[in-house]
Amino acid sequence: MAWIRTIAEGEAEGPLADLYRRLAEPGTTRVDNILKVHSLHVAGLEAHWAVYRAAMDASPTLGRAEREMIALVVSGINGCHY
Repeated sequence: MAWIRTIAEGEAEGPLADLYRRLAEPGTTRVDNILKVHSLHVAGLEAHWAVYRAAMDASPTLGRAEREMIALVVSGINGCHY
Protein backbone atom coordinates (compact mmCIF):
# COMPACT_ATOMS: atom_id res chain seq x y z
CA MET A 1 0.00 0.00 0.00
CA ALA A 2 1.30 3.42 -0.95
CA TRP A 3 1.87 6.09 1.65
CA ILE A 4 0.89 8.59 -0.99
CA ARG A 5 -2.84 9.34 -1.12
CA THR A 6 -4.29 7.75 -4.22
CA ILE A 7 -7.67 7.62 -5.89
CA ALA A 8 -9.05 4.10 -6.19
CA GLU A 9 -10.43 2.85 -9.49
CA GLY A 10 -14.01 2.92 -8.19
CA GLU A 11 -13.64 6.52 -6.97
CA ALA A 12 -12.08 7.96 -10.14
CA GLU A 13 -14.12 10.47 -12.12
CA GLY A 14 -13.80 12.39 -15.39
CA PRO A 15 -10.41 12.34 -17.10
CA LEU A 16 -8.86 10.13 -14.40
CA ALA A 17 -11.59 7.50 -14.82
CA ASP A 18 -11.06 7.57 -18.59
CA LEU A 19 -7.30 7.16 -18.16
CA TYR A 20 -7.73 4.35 -15.62
CA ARG A 21 -9.84 2.45 -18.16
CA ARG A 22 -6.98 2.70 -20.66
CA LEU A 23 -4.32 1.67 -18.12
CA ALA A 24 -6.21 -1.16 -16.40
CA GLU A 25 -4.85 -4.68 -16.54
CA PRO A 26 -6.43 -6.44 -19.53
CA GLY A 27 -9.80 -7.95 -18.65
CA THR A 28 -9.98 -6.13 -15.30
CA THR A 29 -10.49 -2.67 -13.84
CA ARG A 30 -7.25 -2.96 -11.80
CA VAL A 31 -4.61 -0.24 -12.19
CA ASP A 32 -1.10 -0.91 -10.85
CA ASN A 33 -0.21 0.99 -7.66
CA ILE A 34 2.94 2.37 -9.32
CA LEU A 35 0.59 4.25 -11.64
CA LYS A 36 -2.03 5.16 -9.03
CA VAL A 37 0.53 7.16 -7.03
CA HIS A 38 0.06 9.78 -9.76
CA SER A 39 -3.74 9.75 -9.50
CA LEU A 40 -3.95 13.23 -7.95
CA HIS A 41 -2.24 14.67 -11.03
CA VAL A 42 -3.67 13.24 -14.25
CA ALA A 43 -1.08 14.96 -16.47
CA GLY A 44 1.70 13.43 -14.36
CA LEU A 45 0.10 10.00 -14.68
CA GLU A 46 -0.13 10.40 -18.45
CA ALA A 47 3.52 11.49 -18.60
CA HIS A 48 4.65 8.53 -16.45
CA TRP A 49 2.76 6.15 -18.76
CA ALA A 50 4.28 7.78 -21.86
CA VAL A 51 7.83 7.37 -20.49
CA TYR A 52 7.13 3.75 -19.55
CA ARG A 53 5.68 2.97 -22.97
CA ALA A 54 8.62 4.66 -24.72
CA ALA A 55 11.09 2.61 -22.70
CA MET A 56 9.24 -0.66 -23.23
CA ASP A 57 8.36 -0.21 -26.91
CA ALA A 58 11.21 1.78 -28.41
CA SER A 59 14.06 -0.71 -28.73
CA PRO A 60 14.20 -2.41 -32.13
CA THR A 61 16.86 -4.88 -30.91
CA LEU A 62 15.11 -6.20 -27.79
CA GLY A 63 11.78 -7.98 -27.65
CA ARG A 64 9.14 -7.14 -25.07
CA ALA A 65 9.92 -10.25 -23.01
CA GLU A 66 13.61 -9.26 -22.87
CA ARG A 67 12.76 -5.71 -21.77
CA GLU A 68 10.41 -7.06 -19.09
CA MET A 69 13.15 -9.42 -17.88
CA ILE A 70 15.63 -6.53 -17.65
CA ALA A 71 13.08 -4.49 -15.68
CA LEU A 72 12.51 -7.43 -13.34
CA VAL A 73 16.24 -7.94 -12.71
CA VAL A 74 16.87 -4.23 -12.14
CA SER A 75 13.91 -4.03 -9.75
CA GLY A 76 15.29 -7.01 -7.82
CA ILE A 77 18.75 -5.46 -7.60
CA ASN A 78 17.18 -2.23 -6.35
CA GLY A 79 15.13 -4.11 -3.75
CA CYS A 80 11.86 -2.98 -5.34
CA HIS A 81 8.93 -5.28 -4.56
CA TYR A 82 7.01 -4.30 -7.71
